[in-house]
Parts: sequence; structure tokens; C-alpha cells
Amino acid sequence: MSGHSKWATTKHKKAALDAKRGKLFAKLIKNIEVAARTGGGDPDANPTLYDAIFKAKKNSVPNDNIERARKRGAGEEAGGADWQTIMYEGYAPGGVALLIECLTDNRNRAASEVRTAVTRNGGSMAEPGSVSYLFNRKGVIIVPKNGVTEDDLMLAVLDAGAEEVNDLGESFEVVSEAGDLVAVRSALQEAGIDYESADANWLPSVSVPLDEESAKKVFRLIEALEDSDDVQEVFANFDVSDEVLATLD
Repeated sequence: MSGHSKWATTKHKKAALDAKRGKLFAKLIKNIEVAARTGGGDPDANPTLYDAIFKAKKNSVPNDNIERARKRGAGEEAGGADWQTIMYEGYAPGGVALLIECLTDNRNRAASEVRTAVTRNGGSMAEPGSVSYLFNRKGVIIVPKNGVTEDDLMLAVLDAGAEEVNDLGESFEVVSEAGDLVAVRSALQEAGIDYESADANWLPSVSVPLDEESAKKVFRLIEALEDSDDVQEVFANFDVSDEVLATLD
């Protein structure tokens, strides 16, 4: 299993904890608002908004909150913030490359919080372009198993542009080119296969293997980053074995 798949597994396990802290809800709402602002407020005509709303509903965000965010982004209701997307690059302990995606209404605050989280946890910031070349933009769909086999999944998505299907334990990860994400998601819907999320993510082309001690340091840094309200996603190129993951759990 590739490093990004391990990370997907870890993030999936963290989702319930994040929801309890309210962090996940706030980030999902922000995604909806931005998607509606950049692509229009009609989910049927704006695939990014459709996927953002779908993911929010899957994570039990109340429908009223979702609709208000959509209206704010589309300009149908006052109160929308001027969200800006900023990507920072850096290194975690062990030479692990980091892409840190922020969605903020205050660039100075975001930069300060990211730098503090990285440097205080044994990492370092990097110049733009020095890390991003290690990642490729891909479509990533998480499909819970729930009786679905890998063969079922492959049959449904291969002709739509899926490149690979990874077994994450309790779910599958379907990877495609970012431009094929909507087609693959639509193929799943047509096949009657339920999915949890469909996102365009940055996946690493090269992974760095980590032992238990290094993994603890990397996870600690990433958790510090994700505690910032301005940080939406953290992408990293580490690979952790099942044995090490088990000790961390």
C-alpha cells in the first residue's frame, strides 16, 4: 500500500475526533462557501460544490449550515468572508515533504501559524516549488466496503478513468487524474455504489519510509498544523508500515 493510502487510513480514523472538536465541520463549511463563490451556487452545475456538500452531509454537518454556506458563497446571503487559498511548502522530521493548503481571510495570521507549527515540531519551511514537484494532483474517492468487492469497484470505475484502487482496510481508495474525478464519481453513482468523499488531492510520487519514532514526530507536526483554523489540508510523502501504525493507534 502506498504512503498516501496509509495517510488516507490515518486521516479517516481521525475524522470522528476532528468532528468532536468542531474543526472538521468548520473546514467543510468553508469549502462549500468557496466552491459556491468560485463556481456558482448550483450544485448540479458546479461539481466542486456538489462534492463539498456531499462530503459535509456524509460527516453529519446540519443541512441548515450547509445551505447558509452555499448562499453566502453564491452571494444570495450576506456574511461571506474573502477566503484566499494559499499553499505553503516545508519539511517534517525525517525529510518528509509537506504541502500545507490554507484557506484564510488573513494571510499574515495563516503564515505565522503555519511557520510556528512547523518549526516548533522539528520541521522547516521551504521555498515555493522546492517540495511541490514531489506531488501530483489526483482525484481521490473513498468507498466504504459495505459488501462492495474490489472486483465490483474495478468494473464500475476503470472505463471512467480510474487509475488504481487501493485497499485501506475498512474502505477502498479510488485514484484518478484530477480531471477524471467527476466521471469516476458519476460511474460509481450509476453502478449504485456508495462513497464517502470525492476530492482533488495532492498525492506523492516518492515516499519516505518512517520508523515508529519518526512517525510520532511527523504525526505530531501534522496535528499541530491541523489545529490551525486556517489550514484546510496537509499532504505528506511518508510511508508507514502496518506494524508502526498499529503501535501509534
